[in-house]
Amino acid sequence: MALCEAASGGCALLWPRVLLFGDSITQFSFQQGGWGASLADRLVRKCDVLNRGFSGYNTRWAKIILPRLIRKGNSLDSPVAVTIFFGANDSALKDENPKQHIPLAEYVANLESMVGYLQEAGVPRSRVVLITPPPLCEAAWEQECLLQGCKLNRLNSVVGEYAGACLQVAQDCGIDVLDLWTLMQKDSQDFSSYLSDGLHLSPKGNEFLFSHLWPLIEKKVSSLPLLLPYWRDVAEAKPELSLLGDGDR
Repeated sequence: MALCEAASGGCALLWPRVLLFGDSITQFSFQQGGWGASLADRLVRKCDVLNRGFSGYNTRWAKIILPRLIRKGNSLDSPVAVTIFFGANDSALKDENPKQHIPLAEYVANLESMVGYLQEAGVPRSRVVLITPPPLCEAAWEQECLLQGCKLNRLNSVVGEYAGACLQVAQDCGIDVLDLWTLMQKDSQDFSSYLSDGLHLSPKGNEFLFSHLWPLIEKKVSSLPLLLPYWRDVAEAKPELSLLGDGDR
């Protein structure tokens, strides 16, 4: 059944929601060919996909704003799936980028805190997907840093430590996880083509992420109906009979 509330002239349709929560890699995901845009396209007429990506943010800041995105005690506010995708900024080197850097232990605690808050807000762990940061192409990212007048401020080996910590949180919490860091480097392949600047995703990287994320999301939304009837199924003489129901079909 589609979510609805009483309204004159039929049932007001409230689209189920998928929430994408993360940093710039999430914020940019609605650009042409982005993984978030692909997800929204795949779920059209089933779910609204909400982009809550915040460029430059880390888990310390994310933990603070999450309660402003999903409120406790409001069942209509509860998404059917949530992705939590942080770590690219948390793993910045402390000496070179102290504002974004988050110590590894705090990163773990922050992820656990956000998963715990979601559960308290009515989003069970079965609806949550953690995504590890992707690997870092140091040569390409160093060029970006130099253009900004700074030194290389991230290392792929350090990013890997945060990715591993994210995996451990998912295992401890019993939730799904997409290990992007490992998958993109599988069999020691050259992963640079997955990245546009050494840190953010290229079109190929967006496609790669979507192809691996979709199976995890699909199993959380597979039971949701297509909202409102197919146009050929709308009653011609009295279309309101088809269009003022509960939205199923």
